[in-house]
Amino acid sequence: MDGNMIGPGPYRATKLWNETVKLFRGGMPLRRHWAHFRCYDNSFTGSEGIDYLHELLKRNQNFGPEVTRYQSLQLLRKFLKNHVIEDVKGRFGNEDFDDNGRLYRFPPQSPLKPLPQRVPISQRHFIPPIPRWDDCEVMQGPEKIPMKPLVLNSESWNKRHSIAIGEVPECKLIRRKEITPKHVDQIWTSMTLAHLQSVLGLQSLDGVLDAKLLSPKHIVHNVFRVNKQGIVILKNKSDDLPHWVLSAMKCLANWPNGSDSKQPMYPGFERDVFRTVAEHFQRLKEPLLTFHLYEIFVSILGLLPREQIAVEALQVCCLLLPPANRRKLQLLMRLMAKACHNHALPPLNDAIGTRTLMVQTFSRCILCSADEVDLDELLATKLVNVMLDNHENVLKVPAELHRSVEEHLSHLRRAQIKYAGADTDSAVDSPPHTYCRQISREEFEEQRVTASQRAVVELLEGIIQDKLMSLKDKKKKLKQFQRSYPDIYCKRFPTPESEAAVLPERPQRLKPQLMFLTLKKPLQPFQRSWSFRA
Repeated sequence: MDGNMIGPGPYRATKLWNETVKLFRGGMPLRRHWAHFRCYDNSFTGSEGIDYLHELLKRNQNFGPEVTRYQSLQLLRKFLKNHVIEDVKGRFGNEDFDDNGRLYRFPPQSPLKPLPQRVPISQRHFIPPIPRWDDCEVMQGPEKIPMKPLVLNSESWNKRHSIAIGEVPECKLIRRKEITPKHVDQIWTSMTLAHLQSVLGLQSLDGVLDAKLLSPKHIVHNVFRVNKQGIVILKNKSDDLPHWVLSAMKCLANWPNGSDSKQPMYPGFERDVFRTVAEHFQRLKEPLLTFHLYEIFVSILGLLPREQIAVEALQVCCLLLPPANRRKLQLLMRLMAKACHNHALPPLNDAIGTRTLMVQTFSRCILCSADEVDLDELLATKLVNVMLDNHENVLKVPAELHRSVEEHLSHLRRAQIKYAGADTDSAVDSPPHTYCRQISREEFEEQRVTASQRAVVELLEGIIQDKLMSLKDKKKKLKQFQRSYPDIYCKRFPTPESEAAVLPERPQRLKPQLMFLTLKKPLQPFQRSWSFRA
């Protein structure tokens, strides 16, 4: 294979352009040609240029054997337009390049495109951080004290919720306010870009993607507002494909079952239907993958040797599309896949197969650069072929990303605990905290007994100090306590005097009649003066 594999990264399209130009200029055979009774050294004909470039691109691992001769012709026309080559009279720009014997040569100046200047670090568009909320509230009695949020990671969560065996430290319950839809959008955006950066293996998305041009609502819409087949549902029906285009696509995708019996069925009818769909997509002002996402999709092409990773990257990137674009792309890819595998569909072109026709027709409708200098035809064809082979997976929501975001949102909605003295600020630059200490079994048994006895002593003191409890009930409960915990009771009341100080004896009260008789005279024994019997 000729040329080095250019992996994902900033300005990959420009690097591919320069790589192709250098290989073509360095390897194109030049010789003496005669034209119009004149001799031209170091020249080549248009047909020779196409032959060599076609073979060069097919051997290059950045493009592959699927490159066609027509695409090589298109690229040479761009070379002539951008003064990579010129005709033997020095003309370029507006001249036509054809597959014939016309003579061309290389200009003396370098035709390489300069790489754009990297943005200074202070001005780069970093991935927006996961939002942190300052509206957390500490529940401490009836008052609500605002505080800073805890560090949102699983390790910190586990540490702050681990309780050492023994004495439990003072803690406070933290309750967060309800997460707004705006917060949800921000979380989806930041975690989606972080996941994309990880999949691409880049240290930064600078030069590949401008995060400011993304809409968080588009990502959330593409994830949740879908039908059973995963096709996006649009809020505004005017953004959808026209009804007649949808009918034509349905007819072609389900041929011959999808055709309406009322429609005229004449020879070549299916070709007219295909032409109707193609003309609509070719009239779009912007490709379905949009101009500002061009670089990120071109970068994914560098991952094609690792197909699974490339498909995952495509899944994430397709979430960034406007919902209307994603829906149209889903419907178009389904049509292309069904048409390619539908053996009942007659050939739509006499010269090329259905798959090649589909790719050549719709590739620039799917991926295209705003700068006509780029290798649109080659790169778009390669990307569309990959998407066509994996269309069922490419346009799905990445399961790992979806799960990660849902777990993070669930974590934010949970109440958290703050231990006394714990630092609630970010622990990035702070030293690690010790939350528990391992103890021996003897210490554990000692702490267990001590903690239990402390609680029982507090119960005893609660009974003693209860002023609302009657003396009778208090004595009853203390007797029960004495039977259950005699040792603790004896420690609290070591002598009868100490118990009497807490439970004083009340003087006995005599009945009024007995008190009166005692004061007058001694009580005489009862004498029966008569018998109850008759």
